Amino acid sequence: MNWREIYASKLKTPQEAVKIIHSGDTVLIGHAAAEPDCLVNAMVDYAVEQDLREIHIVQQHDMGACKFFEPGLEKHFKYASLFIGARSRNYVAEGKGDFVPVFFNRIPDYVTNMDPAQVFLVTLSEPDEHGYCSYGLSCDFAKEAGERPGTKVIGAVNPNMPRVMGDNFIHVSNLEAIVESDEPIHEHGRPEIGEVEEKIGANIASLVRDGDCLQLGIGAIPDAVLKFLGDKKDLGIHSEMISDGLMDLYETGAITGKRKNIDKGRMVITFMMGTKELYDFVNDNPAICMKPVSYVNDPFIISQNDNVVSINSALQTDLMGQVCAETIGLKQYSAVGGQMDFVRGASASKGGRSIIAFGATTKGGTISKIVPFLTQGAAVTTSRNDVDYIVTEYGVAHLKGKSLRARARALINIAAPAFRDDLSVEFEKRFGEAL
Repeated sequence: MNWREIYASKLKTPQEAVKIIHSGDTVLIGHAAAEPDCLVNAMVDYAVEQDLREIHIVQQHDMGACKFFEPGLEKHFKYASLFIGARSRNYVAEGKGDFVPVFFNRIPDYVTNMDPAQVFLVTLSEPDEHGYCSYGLSCDFAKEAGERPGTKVIGAVNPNMPRVMGDNFIHVSNLEAIVESDEPIHEHGRPEIGEVEEKIGANIASLVRDGDCLQLGIGAIPDAVLKFLGDKKDLGIHSEMISDGLMDLYETGAITGKRKNIDKGRMVITFMMGTKELYDFVNDNPAICMKPVSYVNDPFIISQNDNVVSINSALQTDLMGQVCAETIGLKQYSAVGGQMDFVRGASASKGGRSIIAFGATTKGGTISKIVPFLTQGAAVTTSRNDVDYIVTEYGVAHLKGKSLRARARALINIAAPAFRDDLSVEFEKRFGEAL
């Protein structure tokens, strides 16, 4: 059969496709924008109708409807998150689901070896003339999960999913079932950039040089940084993700990738979230190279480029430079994601720098994010041995290679003025001298 005949033979309704799921199966959900609501909803309805028990759901960042979180479904589904999102946060905090700590670059190994899935539900692009569907906006763990023997892939083929170039394709012959869907692809709106973010962006931009290779996340601070880089030359991109702000910078001509040592001239990423404008930008764009996260986030691969600058965020930093980016006390807020992958990759890169950036306060200026001690129960995401630069709206603290005394002094200098006196008291208590 040619690929079109294969496609037709595997075409099913969502209700028919999910009938391969059984009690006790592990079902992996496509990451972020690749989460297929039509398949998830059909699975939930089928599990209730057939009284299936303990289907093990594994998911990274949740962007879809997540119908399995509805009350009363706990006997049907057991949930494990690899990155807590807005919908899973309270579900896990209430003890209904679990969180599994794992570096982003190791998630392909997790979903293929440690907790392998029997079924993988994912949104795909329409096939090209050769029968290959793109994983679109989320290559990350999908490529390796989709190639694992024993994992049955149900693809929601969607004309709204962009065809993104790179090592990011699966042939229709490797799909267990195909469902056609035209539901909107999940979007992440552009963030509002306020005065604080503008100042942080300007401070970070002062650390970026012509020819640097950048990794940025998503949100107001990364987008604010990008606003200040339009006058740079020959920037490269090797980043676990991109968002709309990077598209704007690309249009200025500042990004060429000419000075990269590997993947020269291409923006290498593993997934993305943004608006439809971004999704249209990456569709069939040869400047974009989507690759599995086991490659993109491998610290050794990252370090092959010179002058890597990683920019990540945090929730809290103590006076030793320990960074918490994923918990509020014991409550899991997000996850490590790729922060440590890129902190260590940038550190090993010739001329590399890693930057942790955040607003100095939270809760309307009533709580300092620079603290004497991390909140009890907080996870250390980036250790004091790995930390390099910390940036707030009040300045830049370079911690790498500095003593604990020098670190504390530098961090107090970039804390919000309202909290510096209290932090100075702790400094004097700890080091036996006034600040």
